[in-house]
Amino acid sequence: MDNPGYVTLSRQAGLLKDMRIIANNIANLSTDGFRREGAVFAEMIDRLNVVGGSTAQTAADVRVTDFSQGALTPTGGALDFAIEGDGFFRVEAATGVALTRAGAFTRNEAGELVDFGGRRLLGEGGAPVFAPPDAREVAVATDGTLSADGQAIGRIELVTVEDASGLRRGADGLFTTDQPLIPAETASLFQGFREQSNVDPIREIARMIDVQRAYEMGQKFLSTEDERMRQVVRVIGAAV
Repeated sequence: MDNPGYVTLSRQAGLLKDMRIIANNIANLSTDGFRREGAVFAEMIDRLNVVGGSTAQTAADVRVTDFSQGALTPTGGALDFAIEGDGFFRVEAATGVALTRAGAFTRNEAGELVDFGGRRLLGEGGAPVFAPPDAREVAVATDGTLSADGQAIGRIELVTVEDASGLRRGADGLFTTDQPLIPAETASLFQGFREQSNVDPIREIARMIDVQRAYEMGQKFLSTEDERMRQVVRVIGAAV
């Protein structure tokens, strides 16, 4: 395969990765707290052993996360919480503390608040958040203070990191990091709401169409280039 073929194949591989990211975004349109992803394309230029010669290939090895705010939708659920501003809930995952924006919780048998995966919500000091099962009313203030029947019993502390670009994505919309967690001073907590995905369906579908057209164009080029090479071989073979 000659240089044009390698260049085109590198472009096709990058477009395929971008399409997978877009498809994942669309699949999570209705996932609470989901953050859309994008791909960053880089160009690699190699010098050739000819005058003024060089070839460039592309790669899409970096995935970036859009941390912009999602819409808050009222649910009326006493254990549904939404964050407005920069911040995350802490949950107890199998590999340690993980961060999430998804705020739909329930009580487990011990009265602790857990997410849909059974992971315990952690509050101030890293202790599990407890809501008495016999409490007639559970209320949460915008600063995370948790009250049962008018008595303060704990606080849901929202946290963040210095550099959000360093967060590592995991399954179920969770993020992990090696950075120290700091209080999210500018974030507010709203009870009876859930934060929706920040994926814009129209934007993602438009991106999907653009990527598909670019991929089809590359495939057409490869077919044309393949036919050109075959024609060269036929001509040289006939001359010999």
